[in-house]
Amino acid sequence: MKLNRRPLALAVGFLSTLPGTYGFAATGPELQELVVTAKGYEADTLETASSTEQLTTGDTAASKTAGDLFRGQPGLAVQGDGGAWGGNPVIRGQRKESLVMLVDGVRLNSAQPQGAIASLADMSLLDTVEVVKGPASVLHGTGAMGGAINLRTPEARFADQAQARGRFSGSTGTVDSSLAGGALLELSSPNHGLVLGAAAKDVDDYETPDGEITNSGFRSESFLAKYALRISDSQKLTLNLQNHEDRDVWYPGSAKPGPGGNGTLVIHSPKQKRTLAELGYTADIGPGTLETSVYRQEVDRQIRAWWDFKDRNQVWNNVSFRTDGAKAQYRLPLGANHLLTVGAEGWEMTGDPKRFTYNPPMSDNAIANSPFRNGEIESQGVFLQDDIMAGNWNLQLGARYDRVTGDARVVGNGSGAKTEGLENTAETLSWSVGAIYNLNDMVNPYINLGTAYRAPDMRERFEDAARGDGYFHRGNPQLDPEKSTSAELGLKGRGRLGQYQLAAFYTRIDDYIAGRITGQNHPQNNLPIKQTENLDEVEIYGAEAGFLMPLEALNASAPAIDLDGSLTWLRGENKQDDEPLYQMPAPELTLGLGQQHRPGFNWHGQVRAVAEQDRTADAFSNGTEAQTPGYATLDLELGWNFGTTGSLRELEVTLEGNNLLDKRYHEHLTDGGILSPGRGLVARLAGRF
Repeated sequence: MKLNRRPLALAVGFLSTLPGTYGFAATGPELQELVVTAKGYEADTLETASSTEQLTTGDTAASKTAGDLFRGQPGLAVQGDGGAWGGNPVIRGQRKESLVMLVDGVRLNSAQPQGAIASLADMSLLDTVEVVKGPASVLHGTGAMGGAINLRTPEARFADQAQARGRFSGSTGTVDSSLAGGALLELSSPNHGLVLGAAAKDVDDYETPDGEITNSGFRSESFLAKYALRISDSQKLTLNLQNHEDRDVWYPGSAKPGPGGNGTLVIHSPKQKRTLAELGYTADIGPGTLETSVYRQEVDRQIRAWWDFKDRNQVWNNVSFRTDGAKAQYRLPLGANHLLTVGAEGWEMTGDPKRFTYNPPMSDNAIANSPFRNGEIESQGVFLQDDIMAGNWNLQLGARYDRVTGDARVVGNGSGAKTEGLENTAETLSWSVGAIYNLNDMVNPYINLGTAYRAPDMRERFEDAARGDGYFHRGNPQLDPEKSTSAELGLKGRGRLGQYQLAAFYTRIDDYIAGRITGQNHPQNNLPIKQTENLDEVEIYGAEAGFLMPLEALNASAPAIDLDGSLTWLRGENKQDDEPLYQMPAPELTLGLGQQHRPGFNWHGQVRAVAEQDRTADAFSNGTEAQTPGYATLDLELGWNFGTTGSLRELEVTLEGNNLLDKRYHEHLTDGGILSPGRGLVARLAGRF
């Protein structure tokens, strides 16, 4: 959690037109921290009755992925995908299946066993990453039980006079011989706005204290184009085009014995690609504002299983997940301190994996064994949200109705293929109630209660396959949605003394989707079978804290140094097996000290300490979840901000040292238990014009 000391660069927009502004005046506009993802419009976090994080990307090396931002943040963790390419965010112990990932507010749908969907966007083209913790189904629908994450790129904006601005950044690192860079150009005029961006990176295999992790490098390229057209003073059109492509992505942590115990199988992706095309329309209609958009987003992946014993890909799979969607919301002010939002959203995700395998394994006979064909999930939802300011109270009430249908043309192959009983429709009601009391800028207690849900994904419905827990999982087209009930108590503040946020939370998940051990073995691979079913409930509870405090606020004679830190502690309980919930993040603490975001010399040092994780799900994982020892790492960043330099508005050079003690460790949530990178340096150059 970082305190943004720079003046607010973006207009509050719609809210600034309302009588009795919704901005928290006690802190002043220069201290506002605005997020969109929590309420569906720009609102100060001190008016939001839930825990949020706004992660900035401006100080992050271009070679890193979006998943790197979540490590060390309060309540957040990273599930490593078994390589260097990226990591899936984890919010309060809930992983990617229970979170909604958005890019500029458009949900990123994908059902894939390997790979981090958060990494399908380039850091150099992002402005901020907004994280809403806790149930968020009222605004974001299925999957938002643990929260929502919005990767935000710069908006195309208008200006009274024609102007051009932009930024660039580049970095190189020693631990992985990385070379990366990106640039953005923003053009504005009274009736037109344009954003163009491009980025690329080349990352080699990374080093650990025990040596190099083979095949951990990757290559990527990104392109961004956003256009805004002012039709009239009250109407505008927007166009958002994005393309991100990765090549030569390997997942060393996925390694497992090959057929017959010969050699090793490793998952890799020669090519994976995300494309987005979105057309939006915004208009002032009557006393309110209408926002609508239609979009298509595709995630195309080539997935291979390399068998070193035969020096070939033993399994290859090409799959495209395409999502066509539309959404609309109308915000209506009812008096000076009352804002009503009515919205609707619909989308259809289709997937048609084409998989081939050599059978028998030693032969050259390649057969088609696609797990399913022409799978689809359709979702339609309507929601209502009411924001009320009553004195020092900010109240937020919301409800949503959703209808989600899953179907496929065929599941399985050969004589065992199924074409009947595959369609399933579920209807769900979600709600949330929150209240925050603005006593003063530093004391803002809040409470939040809510429900959320997650409809089963395509793999859980239709795919019969072996997975990393040592079992053969059988899909179940007739699964019910998971449903969660959550409660959160918190306290947050932001002002002259700094910024902080405290929260305690509890979540119960009913109809939890997991595999029940059947006692049978698969006839071909002899793996024990787990039937995917709705099982008993699970519980997740914990506490988190984050703060940033200028020492000079306590003592005027103190040096201008900031102290920052975070704490995360949580527990997960699997009631079905009466044991800890599978793959829960270990408790961790970070402490940092430094001078950042100032002209001239900047520095920041941080210690991250992670506790031992000895709470493992032995029954659920078939003994495959190993305990991990605790560890501590030390990072240091040095830099110089030159300010205005020639034609540049800002120029900054930094040198970042990671894991300076060359600690040998691996994250508990990293697939395959591969070691994390050892000691490394990253040099970064960034500028604005």
